[in-house]
Amino acid sequence: MTLIPEQPKNTYRVTLDLAYGESRMDNILLNVLREQNENEKLKNISRSQLKDLFNKKKILIKGQRAKSSSALAKGVTYVDIVGF
Repeated sequence: MTLIPEQPKNTYRVTLDLAYGESRMDNILLNVLREQNENEKLKNISRSQLKDLFNKKKILIKGQRAKSSSALAKGVTYVDIVGF
């Protein structure tokens, strides 16, 4: 049984289910955001806008600030984007 962390208020949640680990979070997250159809603003986000969200500490994993260069492990990771 996988424990799903509580989603903070005023966030958009992205669930990443990776078949293998990734060395950088920003590239994977950008691709996933562009492929989703639930949030039009995030679907059309630019690379520099995503970088700005990381710099402003608005991207969280388990409630902790994520860095664009953070590595991602194989399996499920819940990413919350504050303000969406």
